[in-house]
Amino acid sequence: MSRIVYLLNGPNLNLLGKRQPEIYGHETLADVERDCRALCAELKLDLRFFQSNREYELIDWIHEARGAAGGIVINPAAFTHTSVALLDALNAFDGPVIEVHISNVHKRESFRHHSYVSLRAEGVIAGCGVQGYQLALRRIAALIDKP
Repeated sequence: MSRIVYLLNGPNLNLLGKRQPEIYGHETLADVERDCRALCAELKLDLRFFQSNREYELIDWIHEARGAAGGIVINPAAFTHTSVALLDALNAFDGPVIEVHISNVHKRESFRHHSYVSLRAEGVIAGCGVQGYQLALRRIAALIDKP
């Protein structure tokens, strides 16, 4: 199986570290990418790291991953709760998918408790801050390595 992992970030995550730091912390998306790249080097994974505020771009990257990636880590952000289109794209991907949320969505507004992406994901990591990305990458590596 391919050792390429697509790590996809949805809307507003470009503002990480500036937007609601009391919820999302002070680390920036650049910090997350740096730490994930370091871990991927250790795990011998090839990381493709993306962020978009546009649903169609996330869908295009999922489609691209179909022919290239062994797994997808996705923080769909607000699209978690609204996007059947992301779910459909992920359902067309054959490898493992891990869903990540920086905050504990279950301690927040009730509309955040439902995730379309969870219907496809092998695992969901929520409420672990930006460390959730590294947990997700470790899990993807284990799933890729599983015979």
